[in-house]
Amino acid sequence: MVTAAQPLTAARIPSLRCPTVRHLGPNWYASVMGTAIIANAGAALPVHVPGLRALCTAMWALSLVALLALLTARALHWTHHSDRAKEHLLDPAVAPFYGCLAMALLAVGGGTMLVGQDWIGTQAAVALDTVLFTAGTVIGLAAAVTIPYLMVARHRIEPGQASPVWLLPVVAPMVSAAVGPLLVPHLPSGQWQQTLLLACVAMFGLSLIATAVMLPVIFARLVTAGPLPLMLTPALFLVLGPLGQSTTAVNKFADTAPGVLPAPYAEGFGVFAVLYGVPVMGFALLWLALAAALVVRARRRGMRFSMTWWAFTFPIGTCVTGAEGLAKHTGLAVYDVLAVVLYAVLVAAWAFAAVPTVRGLISAELLAAPRPVPPAPAPTTARTT
Repeated sequence: MVTAAQPLTAARIPSLRCPTVRHLGPNWYASVMGTAIIANAGAALPVHVPGLRALCTAMWALSLVALLALLTARALHWTHHSDRAKEHLLDPAVAPFYGCLAMALLAVGGGTMLVGQDWIGTQAAVALDTVLFTAGTVIGLAAAVTIPYLMVARHRIEPGQASPVWLLPVVAPMVSAAVGPLLVPHLPSGQWQQTLLLACVAMFGLSLIATAVMLPVIFARLVTAGPLPLMLTPALFLVLGPLGQSTTAVNKFADTAPGVLPAPYAEGFGVFAVLYGVPVMGFALLWLALAAALVVRARRRGMRFSMTWWAFTFPIGTCVTGAEGLAKHTGLAVYDVLAVVLYAVLVAAWAFAAVPTVRGLISAELLAAPRPVPPAPAPTTARTT
């Protein structure tokens, strides 16, 4: 008996619906973070450059447009390619990048208060940042719990697979801690302001301790198993993220605490900003030198462009904002110089990542399916006598 074939609907074959976004992973949010930090870091540079403020505002607007476009594309990805999305969550190499979603929301939100209000006004900036900060914080805290849970309960990770990418979900609350104080002055005085500020301090501690747990594992993997694979080598710069962002956070606490907290605590935050920030920034510069040397090594061995190059941007940007805060609270010109030099490096890193990214989008190469890993050669035996 011949039966009519069932219609070939797009619902039955998800890969036929919106095929362009099928392989669009959460790592793409790093490009939004890297663009937003250009604006955020440039807003407080200790030098006056004509047109810099307007350029930073334009970069914030670009990051906002990119965020909206990416949120739409990722929504299509989850709607039409839920099978692939679930694979990403169960892949230990991809799942940590869900922390980038939270950080992208927070970075753009912070830029709204720093420079975006020049174009949209203070009231609209506060409203937009409130939405982005709230969403980014909730998603960041969820990622800080969910991704480590998946790593323990579902992922199967070998000892030699430790990666700086693991830091992404636990660093997201640190970004909340650094940008949250921007909203404190716009809340009612008293309990509201104190609650938000101390909530940011709590997220600072949460992220700092989680990072302190993971960093020794990551460094031990480098020492015992050797350098990371070539294409993953730029991920070494991710270690700068919690270092620079935590330095930025403690300086923001010191800026905000006076008038919000009682005098002893407000003064204590000013002291803590220097006592914590100076040594941590010193270690950040040490790691920057080590990571740069390993990237040069990888480049000489054939490292090509990939989306991991965006790891050069946001982490360096957090070191810029950290140096700007230390310049303010120590009064030392050396931190002004450091901030300017690192900002120049940041802009160059953004250009190196953005140009091939745009080229890859136009050619659709970056949206294609991942290339299969070539099979290892079959073992052979040979006579030795």
